[in-house]
Amino acid sequence: MKERNTTLLVGIVALAIVLIWINLPDNPGIHIHWGFINIDKDIRVHQGLDLQGGLQVLLEADVPEGTEIDSEAIDTAKVIVENRVNGLGVTEPLVQKRGERRIIVELPGIEDPELAIATIQETGLLEFIDAGYTPLAPGTKVRTDYLAGGEESPPTEATAETAPVETPTGEGTTAGQETPEAEPTSTAEPAPVVYHTVIAGAGLKDAGVTVVQDAGSTLPVVAFELKPEAASVFAEHTASHKGQHLCIVLDKTVVSCPVIEDAITSGRGIIKGRFTPAEAKALAVKLRYGALPLPLRIETTRTVGPTLGQDSVRKSITAGAIGLGVVFLFMLVYYRFPGLLADLALAIYALLNFAIYKFGLPPLFSYVTLTLPGIAGFLLSTGMAVDANILIFERMKEELRAGRSLRAAIEAGFDRAWTSIRDSNISTIITCAILFYFGSTFGASMVKGFALTLIIGVVTSMFTAVTVTRTFIRFAFDTFGDSLRDKRWLLGV
Repeated sequence: MKERNTTLLVGIVALAIVLIWINLPDNPGIHIHWGFINIDKDIRVHQGLDLQGGLQVLLEADVPEGTEIDSEAIDTAKVIVENRVNGLGVTEPLVQKRGERRIIVELPGIEDPELAIATIQETGLLEFIDAGYTPLAPGTKVRTDYLAGGEESPPTEATAETAPVETPTGEGTTAGQETPEAEPTSTAEPAPVVYHTVIAGAGLKDAGVTVVQDAGSTLPVVAFELKPEAASVFAEHTASHKGQHLCIVLDKTVVSCPVIEDAITSGRGIIKGRFTPAEAKALAVKLRYGALPLPLRIETTRTVGPTLGQDSVRKSITAGAIGLGVVFLFMLVYYRFPGLLADLALAIYALLNFAIYKFGLPPLFSYVTLTLPGIAGFLLSTGMAVDANILIFERMKEELRAGRSLRAAIEAGFDRAWTSIRDSNISTIITCAILFYFGSTFGASMVKGFALTLIIGVVTSMFTAVTVTRTFIRFAFDTFGDSLRDKRWLLGV
């Protein structure tokens, strides 16, 4: 038994050293590049929107009121929006469904809110259209014959200008004869030009940003690659339409209209335009992750300033430090020597929790985004961790008052307290699971963050109370023997 306790103690000390390293404020992370091993793991605190500041956008399906929305369509839209946000490089984004028609997007630390909103909201429908020998200026709205779901794509607000209509001259007239007065022409609007879509965005395999040299300057462009079937159609069209214009259209708006100089058989090309690097990246993201299955409109936007976040962090740290200090002092004063050992276990508990927040715990989650409700969940779980130790120590004191030996009192105290600790923590875990499901289903991210940190705290508190505290007490009393049994004041009896 003594050897087992010593082994456990060495393991706990080693764990504490690792936890202290993980929790260093300037932790460099894990970066290993050796042979086939390539590991890049940043170890840092992942702050949520309320701590870091940023943008919160509520999107709603832009369909007529009362229209039934397929749940699969809104789920697909959520995935596409999430991919687009991740492609923008936003740190710790949160994308969740809210009800049956809405999606909530949280973008901590976003630098260009307008570009982000445009990227996640637009439908992102890419088309390559045949414009013949007439170029179309960038920004021109067009109609196309591209079919989506068996129906022609809806008309846009404005269309490309139509070609002039020639009026035929009357037949049978000869020179010198008076030309009969022309009949009044119809004032009806000429039919708009409908352009043929050669290939659409569904044929796109990948898209990314690169740079090209143009007139001595470096310009960002969007490089794309087509799927094999689309590449074959593209090659055939470019081979048979040399010298004509092939316009690149996004959401029925012309982006560029280059001339086909030669057949493009590689299935690769570039989209040029008056892009800034950020705009080129946003366009590549929209093309790469496809079109939204239904249009989305912005219901509300809310900007959270970083000053509020810093103030909240400072107050939360202060409140947490005061709370932990009071708990440490209470345990030390009331339970004396066992309380000191419980304080050591509680310190390991705090280090373990914070290390999980920074490092993550795959495969359950890659990291924990820390929010104010999450901090509240951590502090609440700290009190529950102390509660487990109190149950154990009170059972030990009852056994000592009944006249049992110190070793027997220790074992009986843990055994008798375990059922109460187990049942209370299981009931808390069930409650946390319900809260987590509620937060995930209805987009209540604050509830979800609170439930996640609380359930992590409950599980780790069971480990520290039952394993760490028990190992400390066993090792201490194995070392000092039963000499402590008569010093009842030191045991808090």
